[in-house]
Amino acid sequence: MINNIYKFPAKTDWENLIERPVLEGKNLRNFVQDIFTEVKQNGDSALKSYSEKFDGVKIEKFLVSKDEIEIAEKEISEDLKNAIKQAKCNIFKFHNSQQQEINKIETQPGISCWRESRGIENVGLYIPGGTAPLFSTILMLAIPAKIAECKNVILCTPPQKDGKINPAILFTAKLCGIEKIYKVGGSQAIAAMTFGTKSIPKMDKIFGPGNQFVTAAKELAVETGVAIDLPAGPSEVLVIADALANPEFCAADLLSQAEHGADSQVIFISTDENVFEKTLKEIKVQIEKLPRNEIAKKALENSRFILLDSIESALDFSNQYAPEHLILSIDNPENYIDSIINAGSVFLGNYSPEAAGDYATGTNHTLPTNGFARNYSGVSLDSFVKKITFQNLSEIGLKNIGKSVELMADAEGLFAHKNAVSLRLKFLENGI
Repeated sequence: MINNIYKFPAKTDWENLIERPVLEGKNLRNFVQDIFTEVKQNGDSALKSYSEKFDGVKIEKFLVSKDEIEIAEKEISEDLKNAIKQAKCNIFKFHNSQQQEINKIETQPGISCWRESRGIENVGLYIPGGTAPLFSTILMLAIPAKIAECKNVILCTPPQKDGKINPAILFTAKLCGIEKIYKVGGSQAIAAMTFGTKSIPKMDKIFGPGNQFVTAAKELAVETGVAIDLPAGPSEVLVIADALANPEFCAADLLSQAEHGADSQVIFISTDENVFEKTLKEIKVQIEKLPRNEIAKKALENSRFILLDSIESALDFSNQYAPEHLILSIDNPENYIDSIINAGSVFLGNYSPEAAGDYATGTNHTLPTNGFARNYSGVSLDSFVKKITFQNLSEIGLKNIGKSVELMADAEGLFAHKNAVSLRLKFLENGI
């Protein structure tokens, strides 16, 4: 189960150690492309066919009714409702703080420039509903979408075998103000939001996690002009532990990520051999108690357990790997914040489990994976808006900048650009 153990590997070997599990390539893309073509051509009838084929259920109406939502609300315990509400409050606070005031800048006398945010009008949320119905992701996506004032926000999620949607998903969606929820999952749901069908409207941007088929579908959506939240791959975590780390905690953090999927990857780095060995033993103990232990065991086959000589070396490795989640189970972790260059979200200290950020601290759990933390941020309020720039030139402003614009336009051979300024300057000078 745990075979990938490396003690003090040379830096020349790190390139091999940071490799992710390789997903299917061409065959997967061709499979999803066929689904896209079918949905584009046949709309709802294609969706019904795929629901029966992949989900094993016949769906007559994709839109979840109000009655279904009310029934689902009664099936959720008050304790769970209160937990979701607490998480919602924290996530709202954190994302609402990301709003920025309009800041007008006078770049020179008579020239005023600024930016304003506008919510993306049509936003589609995809929420997995299979072995792990991720109702927490609704909070992470719907809350900033509502803060951004996106005009139309819909949600697609796969039906259960009985044709219903997991009640926690319906309750959370209603709590977040999502009124249109559709019983459709997989890559066909992404296709529906990409092209639009009779039942499901076309979206401008699609958000949400999923398996390799959903990921491939989102990549295809981009090629048709629909935006997505960020490139995604299997979930991952990197834990750095020193002599003060708690091996029991470290093992639990690693397994909490490994249970996401067989293609997930966990990396454990320790600078203390005692903590290293105890963590390995603790993983073997804890994994047998997990309902999803077969998935976690498979994920451990893709994982790495590394002993290094210093926290600095561990952070160098982490920056090269660029993890989705980074946990620093070390003494005085805040002393090392400036050394963190590439990571999706960071958890500091022995009492900051990655699971807390997944649900309720307030930060977003939709994060770049597969090394994309090198050049992408996680989902935030900015993900749901576009920025529009404005400029206002007075007569004095145009006079101050006009000559420079004329010279630059002339040098680029764009006479009409130059003329648009020259005509105005002439008018201001002569009044004609």
